[in-house]
Amino acid sequence: MASEVSQTPVTENKVAEEAAAAAAATKPESAATETVATKENTAESNGADTANAQEKGDDTKASAGGEDTKKDGDNATTAAATNSKPEPAPKFNVHKTNFEKDVIYLYQFSRTPLLPSLSPYCLKVETWLRLAGLKYENVDHKMRFRSKKGQLPFIELNGEEIADSAIIIKELSARYDKHLDAALTTEQRNVSYAMIAMLENHLIWIIFYWRAKYPDNVLKGYKVNLQHALGLRWPNSILNFVFKFTFGRKWFQGSKKLKAHGIGVHSPEEIEEFGKNDLKVLSEMLDCKPFFFGDEPTTLDVVAFAILSQLHYLSKDISYPLRDFMTEKCPNLVGHVSRMKERCFPDWDEICTKLDLNAHIPKPEPETKEGKEGEPEKSNEQENDSDKNEKELEKDKSNEKEITEENKEKEETK
Repeated sequence: MASEVSQTPVTENKVAEEAAAAAAATKPESAATETVATKENTAESNGADTANAQEKGDDTKASAGGEDTKKDGDNATTAAATNSKPEPAPKFNVHKTNFEKDVIYLYQFSRTPLLPSLSPYCLKVETWLRLAGLKYENVDHKMRFRSKKGQLPFIELNGEEIADSAIIIKELSARYDKHLDAALTTEQRNVSYAMIAMLENHLIWIIFYWRAKYPDNVLKGYKVNLQHALGLRWPNSILNFVFKFTFGRKWFQGSKKLKAHGIGVHSPEEIEEFGKNDLKVLSEMLDCKPFFFGDEPTTLDVVAFAILSQLHYLSKDISYPLRDFMTEKCPNLVGHVSRMKERCFPDWDEICTKLDLNAHIPKPEPETKEGKEGEPEKSNEQENDSDKNEKELEKDKSNEKEITEENKEKEETK
């Protein structure tokens, strides 16, 4: 009995241990099962969340795309509205801002009673414009303006400035297809180029030398009215004094230029001989032809006319040996000047009488009113013009009296 009693707890203990072991063995399986189930549930929930997130992302993209489309539409509308606004007018760096399209505006010196311009270069450009038949208008600037290069003449065309007579003619010839030398051969063009170089780089400097040395003879020889030329109402005596003073300063500067050119280092007799030789060459080349290369004028005729007219139309009251030599020894050059004048300046007399810069432009007829006896009355403009002309003539006469009195005083002092 004792042995049985002692063995019972052991047996119970073993049973209990076996039961516990069995229970422990079944727990991991259930735990694993729960873990797998938990993971599956987590995965399902994650998948659902991902799907929801994707759906939300798609909705966000769709809304963002709609917003971008709206922005693009707004930008397009803004751009269209911007393009529909009128562009500001372009700004032109010219003196004549209210210009007419394709009209050439020429800036040059004022008129004189003996020839249209004292500047050979200005007369050259205007003569070429008339031969080419281009529409141009002189600007009455009273010699106040200069080109960006500091020169006269210059032109303005469609808001663009072109300076230097040679460049002006070159540019306009190309733009408007106006070539005065189109019929010349290559040899004739080479001869023309050489002769123009002689005229503009040699003979013209001989004339400038005489003008710089005798400024009084320039005013008297071309009968320049400084009040009209400069647009000032000062007395002519004061203007003449100012002219001589400024011309004296320019003579000092000009003498440097003449010496730098080479012509100014020679004696007056030598310079005069140079000019006579140039005139001889021109006369021999012209011979008996109406123009240098035949029956039609070319660029050489334009340049020669612009320079030779400075000699030919100088008043006979002024002594100038070079002008006298051309008149006596080169009469064909005088005839050439006359032919070019008739061809290009049929309004020469009107230009020199009225000193009108734009005599070539038709003027509107002034309105006339009938008087008591049915005769047309003069308009105010006509009366003003006639009064101005009479005053200018009176001033010219007074100027001549002043000049003669000055000369008498000089002769008496001598």
